[in-house]
Amino acid sequence: MSGIPHAMAILMATFDKYAGKEGDKTTLTKAELTELLHNELPVGGAPDKAAVESFFSDLDNDKDGVVDFKEYVTFVTALTVIFHKE
Repeated sequence: MSGIPHAMAILMATFDKYAGKEGDKTTLTKAELTELLHNELPVGGAPDKAAVESFFSDLDNDKDGVVDFKEYVTFVTALTVIFHKE
């Protein structure tokens, strides 16, 4: 597998690896998302609690207290656009 299908498989596998550790396998809790970001996108020291709260709130578009796959994909897409511009 290569190209876009491979990228899609990685995207889904990464979400599935972290989702459901605290319950629902179709969503990421704040703790699950924090672990995903820490392990998959390490950028130095741990962010402060306020930064995590703000980031999670921005991702949780429907304000249901979790990040679903669609919200996660939207984040990864935005991040990809940012890195592509650099």
